[in-house]
Amino acid sequence: MKGPGGAEKASSTPIAELQPSLHALEKDLKEEIEAGRVRISMQARGLVVSLAEAAFFPPGQDDLAPTAMDAIGKIAKSLDGLPNHLRLEGHTDSRPIHSSRFKSNWELSAARAIAMRDILEKQFQVPAARMSIAGYGDTAPVASNESEDGRSRNRRVDVVVLNQTAILAEPTNVLKSK
Repeated sequence: MKGPGGAEKASSTPIAELQPSLHALEKDLKEEIEAGRVRISMQARGLVVSLAEAAFFPPGQDDLAPTAMDAIGKIAKSLDGLPNHLRLEGHTDSRPIHSSRFKSNWELSAARAIAMRDILEKQFQVPAARMSIAGYGDTAPVASNESEDGRSRNRRVDVVVLNQTAILAEPTNVLKSK
C-alpha cells in the first residue's frame, strides 16, 4: 500500500471500526459529556474525544488536574482493545500566553498533548508506540475566539483515534508493528 508521495505503507496495520467505541465512550463518559467537560464526535480523521481545558488543566499550565484522572481512565479503558493509532492534539485560544514557562500558545498546546501522552502511557499502560502528539496552538479553532464561550471551547486536548483514511497520512515508521 502506498502513502503520500508514493512511499510504501505498512499493510499489516490493524484498524478497528470506531462506531462501537463512539457508543461505548458516550455511555462511559455520560456525566462528563453532560457537564461539558468532554465532547465526542466522529470526524473525517476518526473518533475525536475533546477534553475541555477547564476540566483537565489549570489555565496556562500543562499539569493535568487530579480530578481529570477518572475521565482519562474511562477513555483509556474504552480504547484499550483498539489497535488504532492515537494522536493527542493540543489546542489553545487566540489570546497570547503570558508565562515564564511557555513562550507561546504553540508551546503550551504541545506540552498539554505531551502531558496527556505521559499519563496514558505511565498510568494507564497505553503503549507509547500507539501514540503521537501535535500542538496546534490557536490554528484549529472549533469556535469563534471573539467570545469567552468560544475561547473556552478552543482550549482543549483532542484524543483522536485515527481511522483508515487518517492512518494513510501518518509517517510510515509510525505504523510499523512494534
